Formats: sequence, structure tokens, C-alpha cells
Amino acid sequence: MNVHVIGIGLIGGSMVLDIKALYPEAKIYGIESNEKHLQEAITLGLIDAESTFEELHAADFVIVSVPVDISLTVLPKVLDAVGENTIVFDVGSTKTPICEVVANHPKRRNFLAAHPIAGTEFSGPSAAIRGLFQGKTNIICEVEKTTFKLQEKAVQLFTTIGMRIRYMDPISHDKHIAYVSHLSHISSFMLGKTVINKEKDEQDIFDMAGSGFESTVRLAKSSPAMWTPIFKQNKKQVVKTLEEYISNLSKFKELLENDDFEAIFNEMQSVNRIKEILNGIHIKK
Repeated sequence: MNVHVIGIGLIGGSMVLDIKALYPEAKIYGIESNEKHLQEAITLGLIDAESTFEELHAADFVIVSVPVDISLTVLPKVLDAVGENTIVFDVGSTKTPICEVVANHPKRRNFLAAHPIAGTEFSGPSAAIRGLFQGKTNIICEVEKTTFKLQEKAVQLFTTIGMRIRYMDPISHDKHIAYVSHLSHISSFMLGKTVINKEKDEQDIFDMAGSGFESTVRLAKSSPAMWTPIFKQNKKQVVKTLEEYISNLSKFKELLENDDFEAIFNEMQSVNRIKEILNGIHIKK
């Protein structure tokens, strides 16, 4: 198995770690614009050697795991270079722009638009971990536009490393992911900002912040270089989710101002059913 990963960070790095463990004969090659990250990936054993676009013609798999804005320029170049039997897939958090940019590419059939719903707040090669995708969902968009035998090859890889597959159109994906992922990151960033702006004494924050605060702002440690392009590409859907979120916050503030604690209790109790929903998700996995 000949695998090339373009962008060797948390997602790309974790994926090739699993491939190495499950397919010991696999040769893993990397393309990385950051020389420090490239050398780190080699030292950590994520990849066996550096590669170039000219070498992609011999690849079985090409994983495009760069920020979503860079994917729009990288992916067409990758498709230009790959062979007839190469399957190329991305791992980006927005799907409509990437599907549109290659819609008329002569090798569109070699591309599978994918989004593994997995990750941590860390980035770079050192963030890569084995088993990151175990039990996680991988959203695949426009599967009908990928050659069937290459679809099968990719899906077999995904299921072997522990992912379950769900199919969705790109617009629906971007709409739903704005609620369950993009809004969560914005909330975390802005909560962190609110506390930092108000609590000027860093020691007070450290001493008084409990595990609840820490878990809520965990995502605020995520890479701005990765998330700014995501918000830009999914701006329309993210704005819609923010409007609804801000409306709910304003309503809660109004209830508090009016001493309507019965309504506050009812609001929170109605949202408690999120536990049942999330438990159902864990059971399905």
C-alpha cells in the first residue's frame, strides 16, 4: 500500500498512524509546506519519507489534510497528478466549497469528499494519536461522483480504522456541522475571551476555574489558522446558528432580569434531554 498524506497534523497524522498499525507493509509519504513539521513527522515515525506532487501518480491513497482554504488550491493539483487507480480524499470540516471546486475536474471520479468527525484541541504532528477515529462517524458527500471501485477501497480503509460511515449532500453537511461543531468552537473562543477580558489577574482564573470551565473552554485552544477559514467558508450557516444562539442567550438573560426562575428551571430541564440524545449516540457507536 502506497499512501501519501498532504498536511501532517492531528487528522492526517492520526490517520497514517492507524494505517501503519493495521497495514504494516504500507509505505507512508508526506508532503508538508512547514519544514519543521515535516522533519517532526519523520522523527515521530508518522511518515517514512518526504514526497512530491510528481510522485502521486503511483499512490494508492492520497489524504488531503490541510486547512480548508488551502484545500481549494491543493486538491485540483493533486487530481492533476494522480493515477487512474488512486483514490484521493480530504478531511475538511466544510464540504460545499471543496465539492464545487472540483465539480468539473477530469479526474473528479478519483475524489471522495470526506469529513471524519474526530479531533482534539491540539495541532501539528505531535498531536497525532493512535485510535482517534475508533467509533467515530465519517461523513461522505457526493459519493455517487466517485468511481465505485475507488469508493469501496476508501470505505474499506475507513471501516478498518474503526469509523462508521454516513452519507450526506454537501449543503446538508455544512448546515448541520455549523450547529454541532462550528458553534461549539465559537462559544468556547468567546467564553475564553470574556473571562480573559474581565479577569485580568491570570492567577485568579487559574485558582477559581473548575473542571466545568476547563471543559467548556477546551476548544478555545484550537488553531485559529485552521478555524478562521472554516468560519469563512461556512459563513452563511454559521451566522444562522449564531443568531439562534444569541436569541436563546438573550431570552435567558431576560428571564434572569425578571426573576422568572421557574421559567429558567423549565428551560434547563427541557434541555436536559440532550443527555438521552448523546447516550443514544454513544450506544449506536
